[in-house]
Amino acid sequence: MDKKKKRLFLVLWLCAIVLLLVGSLLVPAKEHEETIREAMRDAVLHESNKINLPGVGPVNPGLISAVTVTAVLLAAALLIRIFVIPRFKYVPGRLQLLLEQGVSLFDNLAKSNSPWRNGFLGAYLFGSGCYVFFGTLFELFGIQAITTHGTSFTLPAPLSDVNAAIMLGVLSYFVICSGAIAGNGFHGVGSALKEISLLISMSFRLFGALLSGLLVTELVYYYVTLSFVLPVVVAVLFTLLHALIQTYVLTMLTALFYGEMSEPRERQPKASRRKRAAMAENN
Repeated sequence: MDKKKKRLFLVLWLCAIVLLLVGSLLVPAKEHEETIREAMRDAVLHESNKINLPGVGPVNPGLISAVTVTAVLLAAALLIRIFVIPRFKYVPGRLQLLLEQGVSLFDNLAKSNSPWRNGFLGAYLFGSGCYVFFGTLFELFGIQAITTHGTSFTLPAPLSDVNAAIMLGVLSYFVICSGAIAGNGFHGVGSALKEISLLISMSFRLFGALLSGLLVTELVYYYVTLSFVLPVVVAVLFTLLHALIQTYVLTMLTALFYGEMSEPRERQPKASRRKRAAMAENN
């Protein structure tokens, strides 16, 4: 395609965007069934827009999103293990190079922060990082579900539900505690329990970051006529930004504290401790 055709294509594309934007502004806005306050409140608490799960009853849409993302990731991992990994070559192709770079990224993160014990840590960082990243991108697909009221509803990101964020934070904290026990026995439990605030920090950092993007998107969709252009840009930018940042933050914090807790600590002999206690009493 020469330069003239490229310019013509660009001009036609810009004209189409301008015409659609003008048309969307001229069309009268549809009245919302709920106020912006109700929409924002339900985005956080999921009180009205619930989905009926067979055999369970009404559940938060975040649960449906979490199950869907987990099933897709497990199916993708199974297919890659069966059809892709056995065909790896010495000179990697694009898919092999992408997979190797992803695994190496989390493996190097585990080794650099925890040189003593990093086998399980690398696997956990890879799994949790993939879940946070692809779980955050899940809302971009706009998968629809029917609520208990019979209305259509877009499934949100799993971690925009506070329950999912708390459980991932709890799981990461248990992994850190396991590193403390593996590196220093049950003596490391005390040092791990001192970092109990880390559990709250990781949980609500995930929830707050993803919820802020969800609320901003809700505001834009609520006030922009026909939800044209701007909401798409805002949703994509916020989602990609949160996916990258939260994946990095969670994996980095987990690796950092796991390495700190699993570091072997020298234990003082009982005799030397008694001598120090006696010297302290004499003084």
